[in-house]
Amino acid sequence: MSADLRPGLSQSRTNLALAALFLGAFVMGSAELIVVGILNLIAGDMNVSIGTAGSLVTSYALGISIGGPILTAVTIKFARKQLLQISLAAYILGNVLAVVATSFGLLLFARVLTGSLHGLFIGVAFAVGVGMMPPEKMGKAISFIFGGVAVSTALGVPLGTLIGQNWGWEASFVAIILTGVATLVLALTVIPSVPNSGVGGFGAQAKHALAPKVLAVLGLGFLIMGGQFAGLTYLQPFLADITGISGSTIAIFLLVYGIANAVGTFLGGAAADKNASATIVIGGIVLVLTIGALYFAGSNPVVAAIALFAWGIVGFGIVPSIQYRVVSLAGPGRDFAATLPASAVTAGIAVGALAGGWAVASGSTGPMLIALIVCAVGVLAAWATSFLKPTPEAAQDDPAAAPAVVEEKAATS
Repeated sequence: MSADLRPGLSQSRTNLALAALFLGAFVMGSAELIVVGILNLIAGDMNVSIGTAGSLVTSYALGISIGGPILTAVTIKFARKQLLQISLAAYILGNVLAVVATSFGLLLFARVLTGSLHGLFIGVAFAVGVGMMPPEKMGKAISFIFGGVAVSTALGVPLGTLIGQNWGWEASFVAIILTGVATLVLALTVIPSVPNSGVGGFGAQAKHALAPKVLAVLGLGFLIMGGQFAGLTYLQPFLADITGISGSTIAIFLLVYGIANAVGTFLGGAAADKNASATIVIGGIVLVLTIGALYFAGSNPVVAAIALFAWGIVGFGIVPSIQYRVVSLAGPGRDFAATLPASAVTAGIAVGALAGGWAVASGSTGPMLIALIVCAVGVLAAWATSFLKPTPEAAQDDPAAAPAVVEEKAATS
């Protein structure tokens, strides 16, 4: 039996199950942002303004941030395997509702619903993935799920936009549905039964999942992602005005960033298994250096391309470590806690985009300066939270918290 496997699971079964989790995350990551490329079509068909159509993005994000934890609380005692499959099936039906929606209000409701199911699925996927792997390989399982989201940004969203622009916005959602059905068939076939990793009902889990040390790491995730998206949201005008590139060249630069995101996520999973706390600190320092290179020397296209690639590697490469730290510190509350990083990250993205919008009024470099300052503060926060350890009581109550104890010993040795 391979050291990468739980007893009773073959390598091929585990790989297929991880592929199902990856594809589920890919489907949902694609659906989350796919409307950005087809807003004009939706606005025209629904007879609303572009600004109003943009609320489809906000409503989905609110579903992840608020609806996901609520659905998790309601279903906390459900078996993880069945809940994963149910949430994916319900997600597909939610997108069917979006396709047949005859009013903007119904389409908006479908986005809130699917966003909430997205949040539920991601949290359960982490529990299933971690349940299939030995404790020392938890980061690998986490990276497959985040990898699906990262690849969706680089591949799924552009393809979905292309489909929508050629065959209508509904076709984009149909593509999501068909891919989702294929993923569901795979999930029904290969996902193994895993024990619920948390202890007790929602009240018992919330006590640990919402402990101050867990909230501190969630705050760190909010800060780092918010800082990044203050700059990333307005990257296009920065590249056009400061770097001096336009048109298809900008698309190439963004593709470089997207590919680096996917690569960084998988590398970040391996790094999380070695030392999640150090990964966040070191990754944060590199992140500040890359954003600083863009701000101070972004007028050079070569510097800008290298900086964007490095940003993509570390920017999302530290996210698996944040997830790792949250579920480790939550101990017996890890099933509920698993949904919270997605909420923190999504909220950070929303607030960061707003901050960048405020700063862009002062010029195209304004958002990048905000990103640099906030991420620098994030490095200090990462260093401070690196000293947080699971309580001995949590480790005793929850044997699955053992990897966190191993990590802390490694960090102090």
